[in-house]
Amino acid sequence: MRAVPALIVGGYLGSGKTTLVSHLLAHAHREGVKLAIVSNEFGDTGIDRALLDAGEEGFVELDGGCVCCRLSDTLSETLEAILTTAKPDRLVLETSGVALPGEVVVQFWRPPLRQLVTDEVVVVVVDAERAGGELDETFLEQVEAADLVLLNKCDLVDEAGLDAAEARLNALSGGQPLIRTTQCEVDPELLYPPDPEGLRQRRRDPDATPHAHTHEAFNTTELAFPDVTPADRILAEVAAMGAVRAKGFVRTPEGVRVLQGVGQRIQLSVPPNPVDPALVGRVVVIHRVAGAVAHHP
Repeated sequence: MRAVPALIVGGYLGSGKTTLVSHLLAHAHREGVKLAIVSNEFGDTGIDRALLDAGEEGFVELDGGCVCCRLSDTLSETLEAILTTAKPDRLVLETSGVALPGEVVVQFWRPPLRQLVTDEVVVVVVDAERAGGELDETFLEQVEAADLVLLNKCDLVDEAGLDAAEARLNALSGGQPLIRTTQCEVDPELLYPPDPEGLRQRRRDPDATPHAHTHEAFNTTELAFPDVTPADRILAEVAAMGAVRAKGFVRTPEGVRVLQGVGQRIQLSVPPNPVDPALVGRVVVIHRVAGAVAHHP
């Protein structure tokens, strides 16, 4: 069968990965490109699927864990199945916000994926505000694995801050290409940078295995808003949780709204697609477990 290119989308919690994948999906629909999407959510509500409105074909969620470790076997089987049955033109894998894409990409170098994928590009989405602050080990390892960096949410940072963030990320990524974006608006063709020296092909070691590593430890809590609730009350309750990331759907007096939160920046907006009533009133919040790490041998 025909092999296809793959895009591995990585990045920290709340950086904008799902927004990028949504743009890629919309572009594929307009251009008649058959795009297969595999998404790994940290949590179990199916929120990303609802936001993407990807439909039933070509979309598989791997809920509840980190692709690069706990779900690694499932991931390889899922990718093989979707490539051989759906026969897409391109594959997009959205990893969770705590996954290490450098560990995920190793699976593409081994059979059978090695024969099913022509080239795999790791795109790491970075929140411009976060890039200027204290950087943890998970963030650093994500950026180090990038073939291309998207410096996102550039509308929230001034020019001096963007220049500083770009310089910092260039040093961390070893000078890999970087594109500044707002709302992850980018020409999809730019996400497949050329490889004239064949570096990506030469790194495809079929005997490579993920190395032992540690993650920051996170846990999730689900908040329930079963009734119509004023927006300011919802925002205050979610803010009081002090979460790293919050995502879900709520019913306000103005109608159903998407809740998206990164740290203390929490917003409500009109959902881009119809929402399954079973998802409305559920907000997943992700917390960092202070002083704890998850070890993966």
